[in-house]
Amino acid sequence: MVRRRSRSRDWGPPAPPAWPVGGNASSSRRSCSNSSGGAEPERLPPNMAAAEQQQQQHFTEAVVAPPLASGGREATCGSAGSSPGSVPVLFCFSVFARPSTVPHGSGYEVLIQKFLSLYGDQLDMHRKFVVQLFSEEWSQYIDLPKGFLVSDRCKVRLVPLQIQTHPQGHKGKIPSHPQCSRFGGGDEISQLTPEEQRPGSPPSPAKHTGVRITTLGNLTPSSTVFFCCDMQERFRPAIKYFGDIISVSQRLLQGARILGIPVIVTEQYPKGLGSTVQEIDLTGAKLVLPKTKFSMVLPEVESAIAEIPGVRSVVLFGVETHVCIQQTALELVGRGLEVHIVADATSSRSMMDRMFALERLARTGIIVTTSEAILLQLIADKEHPKFKEIQNLIKASAPESGLLSKV
Repeated sequence: MVRRRSRSRDWGPPAPPAWPVGGNASSSRRSCSNSSGGAEPERLPPNMAAAEQQQQQHFTEAVVAPPLASGGREATCGSAGSSPGSVPVLFCFSVFARPSTVPHGSGYEVLIQKFLSLYGDQLDMHRKFVVQLFSEEWSQYIDLPKGFLVSDRCKVRLVPLQIQTHPQGHKGKIPSHPQCSRFGGGDEISQLTPEEQRPGSPPSPAKHTGVRITTLGNLTPSSTVFFCCDMQERFRPAIKYFGDIISVSQRLLQGARILGIPVIVTEQYPKGLGSTVQEIDLTGAKLVLPKTKFSMVLPEVESAIAEIPGVRSVVLFGVETHVCIQQTALELVGRGLEVHIVADATSSRSMMDRMFALERLARTGIIVTTSEAILLQLIADKEHPKFKEIQNLIKASAPESGLLSKV
């Protein structure tokens, strides 16, 4: 954890740095001479020592203060416009700087989600990024420290990194690192040294251009839309485990109605392939659209998404996994949206096509998950007012639809 002093003033030039932590603040500060050379320690005058000790105590308390309990009052930060337990944070990207708040004790994932909500339409989702924190001690930005938690007003920025091509034969796996981000897929970076392979060791900035972030995949009903793709009658005899896919799709659509999540439905060439199967209830769907294009990303669909404020995530299911689902997912990611593919609610005419498509999509950074995981993530808490209704949907486990036989 980086030790930071509490600041009560507004965004502006940092205060002079505190004396280093450790030892009594009223004790001596060393001169620039080597102590072994006999240089005498410099003593602070009593009035300065007392002031420094008070400053040091305030600094230490700000660093080690635990997260406040629910309903507690934030003592070291906040403003007249922030809610209890929230901390003002200035989020900077490119030439922009936008103030917002996050809950006290928030970490890296919450900061990333804030950046996405504030700047998602301006981010190249296939670039690599690093999150940095403004350090008062150094009067400049530093890479976000591992394990960082927001406890006081601070300033963070998202920095795109230059992607370099490395010579053949000098490649390695991408390490997991909490300070760096990549939206979408990631491939390779240069080989790590043994020192950098140790747990908690950051890659050397001189040698590496950044590392991939695991797509976070946090879902909230207010920022999510469901896409139901081509669940039509003529596919019934051809698609593997089609009955299971219908069953899981039904529970997803029921969950969407319970939680008030918009649903967009497409039908591939309905004149020849028929309409959506009767078992699937499309009551309340925002849009039911015929198409000939394999991808669901049509102008009408883009217009429908634009009418929904704050959409960040798409939950995608239907058929076929390796055709319409795959092409839809890739187009959505290219437009900056986070895509969740429901593995137990999508299939193809062959298991080979289905499984290879899911594997490819996962490597691209798209989230491959299950229907139960989606529904429980959307409510997030047993105290959610719709918990009982969602619980009733998942009391019986979803059919595995051939997925386990291929694990």
